[in-house]
Amino acid sequence: MSRRPGISSLAVRHCTPCHGDTPALGDTEARALLAELRGWLIESGRLIKLYPFRNFHETMAFVNALAWIAHREDHHPVLIVEYNKCRVEYYTHAIDGLSENDFICAAKCDALILY
Repeated sequence: MSRRPGISSLAVRHCTPCHGDTPALGDTEARALLAELRGWLIESGRLIKLYPFRNFHETMAFVNALAWIAHREDHHPVLIVEYNKCRVEYYTHAIDGLSENDFICAAKCDALILY
């Protein structure tokens, strides 16, 4: 994936497996990575963003592209899909917290959208 202006350098990185002994990111680390993203927030220990679209077709095209990213990175978000929007939530279940993988995948989500 080539890097476009405004897209985080996280978007070109790849996820690494997390195990139960991998520590979750601390608040300072998570906030530093959050600063590299556009429009994401941390809510209840999850990395969240709501993507608006013009119609159902655009929403589903985004969801399908995101499914491919999740498959390739082996890191899967929670998706709440409605007619013209999709809420994306990342959280690393294996470590019961946020990992760098969550931020990498969030950046890849953003890279799907032309701002």
